[in-house]
This record gives sequence, C-alpha cells and structure tokens, in this order.
Amino acid sequence: MSAKLGYIFIAPALALVVLFFLAPVLMTGVFSMTNMSTATGITGGSYQITPSVLIQLGDQGFDRKILKRIGSESYSISEKGLLAATKADVKTELVEELRERYLGETFASRRLFERFLKKLDNRPRSIRTLKSTSPHFRKSLIKERFASTKELLQSLEEMDLGLTQVQTDELVDASYTGWIWTGENFRKMFLLPETKQILLNTGFYVASTLLLFNIGFALVLAVTTFYLPKGQAALFRALWFLPRITPSVLYVLLWKWLTWDTGFINAVVTNFGVTPRNWMLDTAANAWVTVIMINGFIGASMGMILFSSAITSIPKQMLYASEVDGANRWQQIRHIILPQLKWPILFITVYQTLSLLTSFEQIFLSTDGGPGSSTEVWALSAYHTALDNYWGNLQYGYGAALALVLVVVGVIMSLIYLRFFRFDELIKTPRIEQ
Repeated sequence: MSAKLGYIFIAPALALVVLFFLAPVLMTGVFSMTNMSTATGITGGSYQITPSVLIQLGDQGFDRKILKRIGSESYSISEKGLLAATKADVKTELVEELRERYLGETFASRRLFERFLKKLDNRPRSIRTLKSTSPHFRKSLIKERFASTKELLQSLEEMDLGLTQVQTDELVDASYTGWIWTGENFRKMFLLPETKQILLNTGFYVASTLLLFNIGFALVLAVTTFYLPKGQAALFRALWFLPRITPSVLYVLLWKWLTWDTGFINAVVTNFGVTPRNWMLDTAANAWVTVIMINGFIGASMGMILFSSAITSIPKQMLYASEVDGANRWQQIRHIILPQLKWPILFITVYQTLSLLTSFEQIFLSTDGGPGSSTEVWALSAYHTALDNYWGNLQYGYGAALALVLVVVGVIMSLIYLRFFRFDELIKTPRIEQ
C-alpha cells in the first residue's frame, strides 16, 4: 500500500519531467533534422515557382527552353478567368460575350490580349478598366501558389511542356516551399567558419566564469566569511547575494550605467584626463571582462551560500583538534575544509557548467554578442538563429540543431565530472557502517 501511495505522490513530478524536460529535448531533436524556417513555415508547405527557382534549375542543367516557357506569361479566356472577372464586378455583357464567342482562345502577351479586348462590342470604356480586366485572364506559373502536388502537375500538363518524369520531379522538388527532413544542419554547422569561433567563445566563457568566480571566488568568500564573527559574516554574505536576487534587466542596466560613455567610470576618470569611452563595448577584451564579471558575481553568490553551509556543518571538534596540534588557518583549509567540500564542489561544478552552457540572458542584455560577434556564445547563437536573427528569416531547424549540441555536450561534461571527482567513491557506504 505504501509503495502504491508513493507512486501516486511521485506521478505529478514525473509528469512535469516528461512535459517540461523530456518532451522539449525530443522536439528539439526532431526539429534539428529539418530545414524548418520562417520561409517554410512549421506546417505543410505549398508549391510556388519563382524566378529564383528557375535560375537555380537552369544552373543545374535543366532545359532552358522549357524554363523560358514556364517563366513566360500568356492570357487565356477560360471559365476560371471568367469566374474571377465576374467576382471582380467586370461588366456582365463583356463576360458573356467572351464566354459565348471566344472561350478557349489564348494570347501570347498582355499587349495582344488588351488589343483584342478593345475590338469587342462590349469593350472596356477606359484604359483603367481595361488594365484591371486583363489580369483575371493571366495564365502563368510564376509566383502562383499551389496547395498540392496535384494542382502543380495539372498546371504543368495544361502548358503541354513535354516534360519527362525526371524533369517533373525536379520542378516539384525545387518549387516546394515547405520544410523537409534533412541532416544538412549538422553538416552546415561543421562547415561554417563562425562555428569554430563561437565554440571557442563558449569554452572561454564557461571555463573563465566557472573557475574564477563560480568556484574560485565563491570558495574564497565562503572561507573568509567562516572565520569572521557571525554578524559580520551574515552581512557580508547578504551583500554578495544581491546580484542573484536582483532582476536581470535592472542588474545589467546598472552595469551599463557603470560602463557607458556617460556612465560612472567615465565621470571619474575624465577628471584625470582619460578620454571617455564605452568600457563595455569599445574592445573585445573589455566586453569579455564585463560579461564574465556580470555572470561571475551571480554564480559566486550561489557557490558562497552552498560552500558556507557545508563548512558550517564540519564538526567543530576537528577544527579544535587541529588548533591543538598547532595547525594554522591555511593548514585547516587545506587538510580539513577543502577535503570536506568534495560533494558541494562537484554539485556546483556540474550545475554551473550546465547553467553557463545554456544561459545567455546576461550576455544578451549587456553586449548581445558584440562588439561584432566577439562575445557570441553557443546558446546565444542558437537564440539568434531560431528566434531573433538579423536577417528576418528565422531558421528553426538550424537553431534546434545548435541547441541539441548543447544538450549532448552537457551530458558528456556531466559524465566527465562524475569520473573526475570519483563519484562512485563519494557514494560508498562509510567504513564504520560496513
């Protein structure tokens, strides 16, 4: 009974894991194998022959005479055109005259067709009316959208182009505007020159922030506050915790106020003859220093709290005994405190590595990957590609492929950390209990 009750209690948590973790990862993997973008849409695509499609086919060796015929336009008096003219309130007498006397006739150009209209008994009485009537009878495949392959093939047959099956298939494939299954995203990822730079940026960002602040500076803060009086230690930790609890937009805005051309730093240094500049974006080096400090202070505050809690839980008798044996502060830290922090250091390392790999909020708000692309990291690149790029055509498939790489790298890094910290030894049963 207790086991069944446990399953009932854990069911909501499992549902949330599946809904908010497993499902998004699986969908990311699915999207990464498509060429889905703003141009293709996310639903089924249609078929449209455009001038660029014809140029592309011509470059691939397609018969240019056939392409020229497809690219040309003609005018035909058909029931479809007459129906469109009727809906557009073209004079009824003109429509009936065309239906009764000239149904099925075709004209090679708009000029010839409009000359023909001028000779009719119920001809349009003004140039404006003439110009608005002729488009209803226009017959061309260029820029016409077909909802299905059947409609496109029917229009191609009506033109009597004498296409072979191979040529038909090439036209259908080239004119399809929807998304398709493909592995091209990963090939593109390895071939693009900017991929290497973004990878190096990400490695530098994660390693620098993790080692200097999230672990290194956090340990310094935790150890130094441990040896302070309780009141001073609590105040000091509260001050260092402010970056984490401050809203990201406000926090980054304060940094911008500090580093802008008219910010606090320039207000001070100009008194010493230093030329004002944007200390955040004027050089790549300054941008990296700012980005690492912005994220580092947030990560250091979390590590400080966890490390401080772990140090406080160390039995006081061990520290007292070391003092009796003549150990100084550094010896206590090296031989007692640090060995006891393996679990917290492992957790912070794994958690903060995954966090830094996937987070881009502070970089986006501060430098947005600039100057140029010098601070563009992998997660920010995935965001720009899929949701907010500079060219307007959002590439959902390629952005999903970039995000999937982050998931794989995160799993690999976690396994490496567990091996490096000897996780199997950390979870062994204590010898006293064996």
